Amino acid sequence: MRSKRDSENRPSPFINVTPLIDVLLVLLIIFMVAAPLKQARFETKVPSLPDDRAMQPNPLTLLVTIEPDHTLKLNALGDMGTVEDTAKLSLKLSEVFQERKRNHTYRYDLLNRVDLPEDLRVEKTVFIKAPRTIGYGDVAKVIDGIKGAGAVPVGLQLDGLN
Repeated sequence: MRSKRDSENRPSPFINVTPLIDVLLVLLIIFMVAAPLKQARFETKVPSLPDDRAMQPNPLTLLVTIEPDHTLKLNALGDMGTVEDTAKLSLKLSEVFQERKRNHTYRYDLLNRVDLPEDLRVEKTVFIKAPRTIGYGDVAKVIDGIKGAGAVPVGLQLDGLN
C-alpha cells in the first residue's frame, strides 16, 4: 500500500502549454496575412431581357387545370369532367398520346434513343395547375386519372405561373 508520504513526494502532472501557444500564434499570423488576399467582390452576369420568342409556350405542353368548382380543363378545352369523375379527361389524354405515337412525337431528350421502345419515347408529360383552396385528396384523384391514361411524368405547376 502506498503511504501518504509517497503521494506527497510525487510531482503533480503539469501540462506545458508553451508549444500550444506557439502553434496558435503561427496560425493567427497565417490567417492575418491571408485575409487581405481574399476576394473582396464577386463578378456576376446579369441576365438579359427575355426574348419574346422564348416566352411562347411549348405546343406539346399538356396542362390540366382544376377550377375552384372542381371542374377540369385540358389546355384550352373545357368540360373535361370533374375531380370526382376523371374518365372524360383520361379518355382525351389517351387519344392525344395515341395520336402522338402515330405522328412520332417524341420527348426532346429521347429523340435519338432508338434503343428504347416507342412507347417510352413518346411525349407524355402532363402538368397540373390547381388553386390553393383545392384539397390534397382532390389533386391526388386527378393525378390517378392522369396516370391511368398513361401520362409520365406528371408535374405540379406553382401558383402564379401561366
